[in-house]
Amino acid sequence: MKLMKVLFAAMMVGVLAIAAGCGNNDKIVVATDAAFAPFEYLDKGEIVGFDVDILEAVMAEAGLEYELKNTGWDPLFAALDDNQVGFGISGISITPDRMESYDFSNPYFESKLLAVFPESLKISGMQDLAGLKIGVQNGTTGQEAVEKILGKNHSAISKYDSTALAFMSLKAGNVDVVVTDNTVAEEYIKNNPNDKLQTYTDPTLFAPEYYAMAFPKGSELKADIDAALQKVIESGKYAEIFEKWFGYAPNTEVLLQKAE
Repeated sequence: MKLMKVLFAAMMVGVLAIAAGCGNNDKIVVATDAAFAPFEYLDKGEIVGFDVDILEAVMAEAGLEYELKNTGWDPLFAALDDNQVGFGISGISITPDRMESYDFSNPYFESKLLAVFPESLKISGMQDLAGLKIGVQNGTTGQEAVEKILGKNHSAISKYDSTALAFMSLKAGNVDVVVTDNTVAEEYIKNNPNDKLQTYTDPTLFAPEYYAMAFPKGSELKADIDAALQKVIESGKYAEIFEKWFGYAPNTEVLLQKAE
C-alpha cells in the first residue's frame, strides 16, 4: 500500500507539472519575447504593448485566465515544441515553414519589412545592400528575406537574439542596416530622432505578412481563441486598442477576410 501511495504521488506531481507548463482550465501560460516594441516590451518590469492588450481583450472575451511569460524568442518556439505553454504571441508572422510545426490563430495584424539605415547611406534598391553589414533578429522573416538576397548564412549578415540588440548594433556602427518589421522600425526611429535614420522597402521582396498567435499542433485552444478574436475585431475593441498604440484607424476588413 505504501508503495502504491508513493507511485500515485509521483504520478500526480508529473500531472501537475504538465498542467503548470501547458496551462489548465484555470490558467493558460502564454509565451512572449518582450523586446519587440511597441508589440511587447518591458516598462518598469511589466510586459506592455499592443500584443499584450490584444491578448487581454481576447482572453477576456473567451473567458480564459492566463499568465503571460517573457521567455525570449527562440525559447518561445522551444516551449511550443515541448507543449510547455498554451500558445505564444510575439509579433509572430505566419510562414509556410512555421505552419509545418505549429497551428496559428486567425491573423490579428498586417505587417511588412523595412530596411533601416542612416541618412548618410544611399539605398534605392535591395541590390544596394550588397557590400553592407546587415543586422537581423535570428529566426525571423527579416533574416529569411535578407538571406534570399545575399545567400543563407552570408558573412555580411549579423544575427541577434532580439531586434533591440540589432538596433543597438546599428547605433554602435557595427552594422549598416537593420531589416525588421515596419511598425517596430517606425517606433524605433520615432524614439531616436537624433540618429537620423531612414527606411526603404521593396514590395516585391517584402510582401505583406500577418501576425498570429502560435499554438502547438492540434491545440484545442485555437478554435476558442479564433472565435474570441473575431468578436474583439467586430465589436470595435480591436480598433480602440490599435488607435491607442498607433494613432490611426486599422483596416480590419483585411483581417476578417484572412480569417478561416
